[in-house]
Amino acid sequence: MRKIAIITGASSGIGAATAVALADRGVDSIVTYNSHEDRVRDVVEAARQRGARAVPLHLDIGRSDSFAAFRDEAKAVLQREWNAGCFDYLVNNAGFGQMALFEDTSEELFDSFMRVLFKGPYFLTQALLSVLADGGAIVNVTSNSTLQSGMEPGYSAYASMKGGLTVLTRYMAKEFGRRGIRVNAVAPGATRTRIGDDAFDRHPEFIQSIVEKTGLGRLGEASDVGAVIAAVLSDEFRRVTGQSIEASGGARLSFAC
Repeated sequence: MRKIAIITGASSGIGAATAVALADRGVDSIVTYNSHEDRVRDVVEAARQRGARAVPLHLDIGRSDSFAAFRDEAKAVLQREWNAGCFDYLVNNAGFGQMALFEDTSEELFDSFMRVLFKGPYFLTQALLSVLADGGAIVNVTSNSTLQSGMEPGYSAYASMKGGLTVLTRYMAKEFGRRGIRVNAVAPGATRTRIGDDAFDRHPEFIQSIVEKTGLGRLGEASDVGAVIAAVLSDEFRRVTGQSIEASGGARLSFAC
């Protein structure tokens, strides 16, 4: 029987790349989007071209009051599309990024980060846990901004929420282990995505300084991180749980640091 994943924030960037990487491995998916239904159609088509199925569903990860309805909708899709009562993999990826120095961080922005980056994955996972198959796997997409290798001014609030998600990963792994469910975090470094309104496309002048500090000597692409997530979900990582895996290409490892 084919494996099925639920991937949040899959209309572009790392979420979309994860759906494609999983499709390459024969895994179908439910791909969620919030405000870009047009983009998620490209993900559905990319999966189809690889012989996999991707079904789009709307989800606002910042609205925990909608999670019960989303779970019920996902259950209906699983039954209709796959004649299945459960799914195998959950990728908590949806989020947003915004730079703000500590003294400029408003309470409104702080609360938005909390709601989307921490509270959302917490309670969505709680809502979906009864539908996640025993022996399944979860990846929480965090950030290397929580690590010394990725620390930069302007990310105190963002990184604090991602750091909370890293800690939550370990507690999930401990509690869900009795069902054979593995839980790991993948922490991307600087990656070219549409986050921050296509920040790297709008500010290409920042790329060279990042590349000079990166061991592998290039900016990360969404497909790089999607491949890591797909691998961590797979049985190849069947003995790995409760870990945070940095996928930054070696941030701060270059001799140019």
